[in-house]
Amino acid sequence: SLMAAKFHFSLVSPERELFSGEVDQVDAPGSEGDFGVLEGHAPFMTSLREGRVVVHAGGQTNAFVIAGGFADVTPAGLTILAESAAAA
Repeated sequence: SLMAAKFHFSLVSPERELFSGEVDQVDAPGSEGDFGVLEGHAPFMTSLREGRVVVHAGGQTNAFVIAGGFADVTPAGLTILAESAAAA
């Protein structure tokens, strides 16, 4: 069976890196509304509002609560720089 392409995601707060790994999809609370990122997404940067970041990887789901920050999508993957973050 064909596996969906994965991409690299890292979630970083000022205190520490909370997540780093290969994922299938990440849903995040953009300041303009929620958005999802999949492999091959066009590069963009956006600010984030308070809310939940949901990470989908290998049939597992991990959720984090963030207090805002920035998301940066590049050809290398997605990085979220959160003002604060904790496992949900």
